[in-house]
Amino acid sequence: MFSKIVLATRNPGKVREFQKLFDGFPVTVVPESDFNVASPVESGTTFVENAIIKARNAARHTGLPALADDSGIAVDCLNGQPGIYSSRYAGENASDAANLDKLLSEVSRFPEQERTARYWCILAFMRHAEDPTPVICQAYWKGRIILEKRGQNGFGYDPSFLIPVLGQTAAELDPEVKNRLSHRGQALAKLREALREICAGE
Repeated sequence: MFSKIVLATRNPGKVREFQKLFDGFPVTVVPESDFNVASPVESGTTFVENAIIKARNAARHTGLPALADDSGIAVDCLNGQPGIYSSRYAGENASDAANLDKLLSEVSRFPEQERTARYWCILAFMRHAEDPTPVICQAYWKGRIILEKRGQNGFGYDPSFLIPVLGQTAAELDPEVKNRLSHRGQALAKLREALREICAGE
């Protein structure tokens, strides 16, 4: 079993979520910022490509197994935008608030029932930088974009991502509930199973 995995992100919200999601798993998750890893250029055109780019970069610079996620929100009435540009929808180094404000401006011309959306998460795990068979796990979380912002938990687009069956936004959910239901929680559950199988076969 791997005792330490480097997480290829500098987003403190994601670091907290992943550390919580790995509770009970015999692995220490450390962010790449602990090793001063320079962020790579995310030149892929899909979530999968960008996740692999980030995982390979972190593994190469640290010598550790690396886990990267590329995630974002795809809104149906915007033809899947912002998609892979979710973290920089309002421009490079844009804040979460700026990205969300731009999204709300873009969807405001559509009625709420047409503002269906999916949060996507793709995880890429690489045993080392030259790993020819990275483990890829993906999942999505369905919801709808509302024009108001509700809740103090979460980050990114969470305050306006409504889960209709619950009547709450992702930012209103208890973190434990969110971790169980979210795109990232679902993808990580798949990854945990994949890692167990890998370790059992070694």
